[in-house]
Amino acid sequence: MTSTVSAYTDKMKEMNMMSLLCSCFYSLPHPNSLYQYGDLEVKDLNQRVSGQSFEVILKDPGQSGDKVHPQPSRTPPRRELSLEELQNRLEAAEERRKSQEALVLKQLAEKRDHVQEVLHKVHEENNNFSRKTEEKLNQKMEVNKEKREAHLSALKQRLREKAIHAAEVRRNKERQADLSG
Repeated sequence: MTSTVSAYTDKMKEMNMMSLLCSCFYSLPHPNSLYQYGDLEVKDLNQRVSGQSFEVILKDPGQSGDKVHPQPSRTPPRRELSLEELQNRLEAAEERRKSQEALVLKQLAEKRDHVQEVLHKVHEENNNFSRKTEEKLNQKMEVNKEKREAHLSALKQRLREKAIHAAEVRRNKERQADLSG
């Protein structure tokens, strides 16, 4: 029993995968061919060092010994439509087109409204920004004006003090000149 199993496993190792698969589908061995179906035949060529090689032969359907049965078409033949049915289909298609067009117009109107809202918000934000910027600029100008005025009044005050000091110095010099002379 074990010798049979080991012989079977050795035989399985020797068989290539395609032969194994074909032997599962076809119990009778085919001479020199691994697979044959209708006008298609696959033959195993000599094993090569680079791997396995196969020859695929496509036969002309007229040459094969098998009778080729045409496969039934999957779609039933179309029946002739009457003028009334065609007219109904055209009207239905026109209705679908009109409803689709109405839907697209509605979506465009919604998008237009949305864009207008966004533009209005942007315009408002722009106005607010401009107003705030102008207010800040006016405040800075007022602060600068106040600083300049304070600086000018400080300079005037110093000039007055210097003028008073100069008048005192002149009086002192005159007194000294009167006393000395």
